[in-house]
Amino acid sequence: MGNQNYNINTRIVKVGHEDSNKASIPPIYQSTTFKADSIDALSTQEYDYTRSGNPTRTTLQNHLASIIGCKHVYTVNSGMACLDVILSNLSPGNEVIAGTDLYGGSDRLLNFFKKRHDLNLNQYDTTNLSLMKKVINKNTKLILLESPTNPLINVIDVKAITSYAHKVNPDCIVVFDNTMMTPLLMNPLELGCDIHYESATKYLNGHHDIMAGVLATNRDDLAKNIFFVINATGSGLAPFDSWLLIRGLKTLSIRLEREQENCMKLANYLQNKGFKVRYTGLKSHPQYKLHFSQARGAGAVLSFETGNIKLSELIIKHVNLFSTTVSFGSVSSLISLPLKMSHASIDKNVLAERQFPQDLIRLCVGIEDIKDLIADLDQAITLAKRQIGSKL
Repeated sequence: MGNQNYNINTRIVKVGHEDSNKASIPPIYQSTTFKADSIDALSTQEYDYTRSGNPTRTTLQNHLASIIGCKHVYTVNSGMACLDVILSNLSPGNEVIAGTDLYGGSDRLLNFFKKRHDLNLNQYDTTNLSLMKKVINKNTKLILLESPTNPLINVIDVKAITSYAHKVNPDCIVVFDNTMMTPLLMNPLELGCDIHYESATKYLNGHHDIMAGVLATNRDDLAKNIFFVINATGSGLAPFDSWLLIRGLKTLSIRLEREQENCMKLANYLQNKGFKVRYTGLKSHPQYKLHFSQARGAGAVLSFETGNIKLSELIIKHVNLFSTTVSFGSVSSLISLPLKMSHASIDKNVLAERQFPQDLIRLCVGIEDIKDLIADLDQAITLAKRQIGSKL
């Protein structure tokens, strides 16, 4: 199809596939095994067992490679499975650097590998470039980055960190979690990262009806290592989920456009109410210019501080349109208190050391009518303030 000649919004919709019956959309090969004409032919045919490869998954992976603009893409059964595949290629004693503000599940898995597989894990403030240049050394094997960070919405200088890491140690693998931005808004591989991964459970699929993960790289050696683990463990995405993700991807542009527009309006509303709002779309964000030097949009996740944990809990209790749940990237708007939800697994002493705001509310904005979303938040805030007798 020559998809690379089209702009990304077109590439997202146009799915290339081969089908002898000329179906207008990719069919599902809901088969575990594939027959061979002979024993000799089995070793040369493209598919034999779905754990190793499936036509529907191949269609999805080729489609994602076109969207991302890279050589290799693999899809697995969750975003966390992506990180597990990456960490499984490390050896005991390897030095890993990660941020102090990152997704709670990533923090949990990193520390599991630290304890059970003897990884030399060190966590720092990745927004501090001078600090990062001090701690990255010739023994640093892997660096895990995300920007904006989740849920504090801090921004890191991806290109500067990556460039410095490769200068100090050419073999250092820089990994970037691009879940919050998606390929529509950010291209980590173009910024020098070695592996770009995402939880496709979120924006890429967009409807919270499957779990999936995407791994992308331009390096043949890393692709080989990634596939080995996926094939060995059987973590490749199932055919039906692959088909659903192909379908979900087609509306990514239009979904994210509305979600981002709604998020910007909510950020302004909350800021005008006097709350401390963390959103890269606001010029008041301290790293606004840095963010837009490496991304094409602010995304659809914001967080804000109320100044009172009880007020935050009551706001969440009184909303009607926002579902109280973890995750983000759905067409429906979500609300959460990270301290007691996505980050509850992190030791309280560690959170205190990192000065994590206990009252922080995270909003994951959907495609509903913005007037309804603002009205819902407004009534929840009013009720919450009235309940605690506050004049905030």
